[in-house]
Amino acid sequence: MSIVCRKALLEDVDALFELIQGYAANGIMLPRSREALTRQIDTFLVAQDGDRLIGCGSLFRLGSDLVEIRSLGIVDGYKGQGIGSRLVDALMEEAKLQGIPKVMALTYESAFFQKNGFHIVEKEIFPEKVWTDCVHCPKQHKCDEIAVVRLIEVAPSTEQMSFAQI
Repeated sequence: MSIVCRKALLEDVDALFELIQGYAANGIMLPRSREALTRQIDTFLVAQDGDRLIGCGSLFRLGSDLVEIRSLGIVDGYKGQGIGSRLVDALMEEAKLQGIPKVMALTYESAFFQKNGFHIVEKEIFPEKVWTDCVHCPKQHKCDEIAVVRLIEVAPSTEQMSFAQI
């Protein structure tokens, strides 16, 4: 098996849509329209086995120091093989490159995220998430997802550094 993780391309939209819809139909993930996926394609990473898209995940900026891992999913038959962890590692690296020190997720799979260095926290510490997505969610007042967060050390950009640090 030669799995490759890469940035998503516009040609991936249909496969992304099908993968995410499968999770959404089971109430595990929020649905995304093809139009939204097209607009947000640059936020997605995909896992590919040969010509087949087998996994995806995206980063959504919630603030200057916070991003959310969204739409993290793996095609049946590929689960449990470390592909989700590879996607999380790649998303964490992307957050680091963007200089964002906090990565959060809302999940039903807290053990998976804990295995990948995240810690369970109270959802309420993320008002950015609540006002961005939760206000539109049908589960808003009975949310059963678990919030997780992972801090990463990012190098300060030269714009943020004082002359004494350079």
